[in-house]
Amino acid sequence: MLNHIIKILIADDHELFRKGIISLLLSEEKIRIVGEANDGKDLIYKYFKLKPDLVITDISMPELSGMEAVSILSERDPNIKVIYLSMYGGEDYIYHCIKSGGSGLIHKNVTKKELLHAIKIISEGKKYFGQGFSDEQIEKLIADYESHMYSTGFEEIAQLSSKEEEILLLIADGLTSNEIADKLYSAKRTVDTHRGRIMQKLKLNSFPELIKYAISYAAFKKKNS
Repeated sequence: MLNHIIKILIADDHELFRKGIISLLLSEEKIRIVGEANDGKDLIYKYFKLKPDLVITDISMPELSGMEAVSILSERDPNIKVIYLSMYGGEDYIYHCIKSGGSGLIHKNVTKKELLHAIKIISEGKKYFGQGFSDEQIEKLIADYESHMYSTGFEEIAQLSSKEEEILLLIADGLTSNEIADKLYSAKRTVDTHRGRIMQKLKLNSFPELIKYAISYAAFKKKNS
């Protein structure tokens, strides 16, 4: 049971899904939905305007992804509490969720019981990535993930957001900025901005260098998946 009222901001670009989460939580006396956001930029604006205790956000959203928005927010508010919702899971997602400043990750088909449990755990300052992950397992996952990247020469990948890593892999597939933008339902300018950040973070000086790195990383990823 929750011991105090928790103010929650919900972010998702699909209105029906947002309303569905809200409908699950409206009857809870200790939960107050203080606002909704429909993309990453809106999430950042609403967070500072509404000052929620906890954010529930989709990972993939237009303008800025959930992870990108939370990364920005966590730099200004290290105590931010965030639950990510996604159709996907796995160690890669958990690692990037934590690195972006997130406190938990649950599947979009979550039951009300598990959602409330995650809210309670995270509002207490703990992390929640499902029943199968203890704090010790999460710490080991992060250590193993980073150790593996350092041993294979891809340690810089840890600096990329999940969206940037996704774009890097699409570059490896030979897609142009226009094609990536179409695939991600984004603007070409946004993709080009991400590409510039990727090159800066990976310390690459030219587009051919980026392509070479992307292909090498994609091969490494496929081999180790």
